[in-house]
Amino acid sequence: MSVEKELAVRSGGICELCGSSEGLGVLAVAPSDGSADQSIFACSTCQDQINNPDTMDENHFNCLNDSMWSEVSAIKVISYILLNKLGRQDLVETMYLEEDEQKWGDSALNASANKIVHKDANGVVLQAGDSVVILKDLEVKGAGFTAKRGTTVTRIALSADIDDHIEGRVNGTKIFLKTEFLKKV
Repeated sequence: MSVEKELAVRSGGICELCGSSEGLGVLAVAPSDGSADQSIFACSTCQDQINNPDTMDENHFNCLNDSMWSEVSAIKVISYILLNKLGRQDLVETMYLEEDEQKWGDSALNASANKIVHKDANGVVLQAGDSVVILKDLEVKGAGFTAKRGTTVTRIALSADIDDHIEGRVNGTKIFLKTEFLKKV
């Protein structure tokens, strides 16, 4: 039996989070091996919001009040993850998770927390190799020059552990620049 059929039978043909029967599909609860035990059957609305946390609607996820009590580990773990992301510590504290479920949920939360996103002064996401413009004259300590406003820095590199700094060359010197003084070209 395929994972999708197994989940359809387990869920009774409805989303295991909100109960909708529209646009159902398999959603692996990361980190997952792709099995039915580590996946849930979720509607397109739930999947879209889980995959794009910036669009998460807390009102839609009021359904977690019920799904967090499921006997299925994957449903409890995704409920735990979502409640944490929504900042609903009041509900997280009432949940009961087995030790392995707790580790699974915590590893997923730590993995998403470690994902650093670099953004310029306007909130635009920066990628390695992008070009940026300096928005303010910046004195470069130790190099003895000022990075002038309007200077374009090409082929930037992103630091792996600091989200508000990038690395680039100005006047032939490799320097770190704070992203709050940069605009993506």
